[in-house]
Amino acid sequence: MIYNSFAEVYSELMDDSLYQKWADYVKNRTNAGSKLLDVACGTGDLTILLANDYQVTGTDLSEEMLKIADQKAQKAKVQIPFEPSNMMDFYDFGQFDVITCFDDSICYLSDEDELYIAFKQAFDHLEKGGKYLFDAHSLYQMDEVFPGYMFNHKAEDSAFMWSSFEGEYPHSIEHELTFFNYDDKIDGYKVNTELHRERTYPVEVYQEILKDVGFKNVKVTADFGENSIQPDSNRWFFESEK
Repeated sequence: MIYNSFAEVYSELMDDSLYQKWADYVKNRTNAGSKLLDVACGTGDLTILLANDYQVTGTDLSEEMLKIADQKAQKAKVQIPFEPSNMMDFYDFGQFDVITCFDDSICYLSDEDELYIAFKQAFDHLEKGGKYLFDAHSLYQMDEVFPGYMFNHKAEDSAFMWSSFEGEYPHSIEHELTFFNYDDKIDGYKVNTELHRERTYPVEVYQEILKDVGFKNVKVTADFGENSIQPDSNRWFFESEK
């Protein structure tokens, strides 16, 4: 699912402190000045944080997100190319020293075949010795935390409701997002619903596919690389090398 209505409130809802943690995770594992592709960059907050230390390019499936990202970059007075793409198709891109994909974006791929394609695309577009860094929801997050989760948000002229349900496949979830946006023309609210499906796998599945693609020195941690993974870790962080 491409973020459409969600693009307008995405930045509002995100915990800004997470972007600095992702940025620190990257900086602690890569060299400043590297050519970096930020995949599934959303509205560009992390990409902008990295722009002073790396030669960054941001890419996302949602052009609405990228429009907002470009506006933020201009406001921050940094030059960043933002290009639309699917993480399973980087054919228009060149080679990079670092490729990142955070905020559980990898979990939007529908099955292990798509996971393989995405990993292979990252591998093929990395220079030798390049780093691939991404995170994913843990089994605990998907199986124990998300089912039954609800969140409501209200602004001056809009509101939205977020409800999460157990998905069709093991370790999967469906997020139903319902948006209410005020429309002057009708003097009322228009309603739009988006369904976001996410899926994760045991750590060993990610590791095996990464190695099948050709990645080496695969490391998995939790808490933005600060700790080893535990049964109740919410998010896993993967670091691998071409």
